[in-house]
Amino acid sequence: MQIEVLHIDECPNLEDARKALAEVIDELAVSDVTVTFTLISSSEEAAKHRFAGSPTVLIDGLDVVPGVEPTTNLACRIYRDGQKIAGSPTKESLQEAILKSLR
Repeated sequence: MQIEVLHIDECPNLEDARKALAEVIDELAVSDVTVTFTLISSSEEAAKHRFAGSPTVLIDGLDVVPGVEPTTNLACRIYRDGQKIAGSPTKESLQEAILKSLR
């Protein structure tokens, strides 16, 4: 399984995403996984990747929270969890995406 985290420089939500992802991988005991962090520093790089704001988490090339259009803007991403708004995906979203990829 390939997990890629796309982010901009000094993303205020990157550490939360990194921590949640590490916890989920550990809790699910996923062993065959490679996690990479890709700095997006230009509109051209954003267009080349499936960047939908920082941080964007892709599992085997698919966004863990689908339905957001890719952008070339170097900006933060907003995640919605019911009525709540967050700057990174929830552990539940990450867990669901990882389990789906394992099937």
